[in-house]
Amino acid sequence: MTKQSEQDNEYMRKAMSLASLAEQEGEVPVGALLVRNNEIIATGWNRSIGQHDATAHAEIQVIRSAGEKLENYRLTDTTLYVTLEPCPMCAGALLHSRVGRIVFGAFDGKAGAAGSVLNLFESQAAYHYAEIEGGVLELECKAQLQAFFKRRRKEKKELRDKLKKGEL
Repeated sequence: MTKQSEQDNEYMRKAMSLASLAEQEGEVPVGALLVRNNEIIATGWNRSIGQHDATAHAEIQVIRSAGEKLENYRLTDTTLYVTLEPCPMCAGALLHSRVGRIVFGAFDGKAGAAGSVLNLFESQAAYHYAEIEGGVLELECKAQLQAFFKRRRKEKKELRDKLKKGEL
């Protein structure tokens, strides 16, 4: 991993803003953006719940949008910024789309596929290799996710309590 730059921090803060949009829609707050030549060419956030689509992760939203904009599924010479370490599905899509650099915030100890649980980017089966930079604004990204899940658990408990009391 390389030393994180102020530019990486700036783009990660923008990805965190996109994650806030996901949370406003009732989604897990993960945001992502794709940069080429210091220009943001695509943005996205988790939309799986609202779109009823298990593949509608932030990274997939970005890949789809960038592919349409560039009229090419190969996204060479780009950097993806995402607030949470990519899962295996997203890592595979990033490999297929040839993203050159993946920068993520929080590590995912349950499903991370860029080094936490497994690393698809270092697999012998990978025909494309991407530079991986994890832990950029890690504490802030992790706090955003933890606050969301803490709130969700509290809301579910309150709902269960109301059901038990016959208030609903």
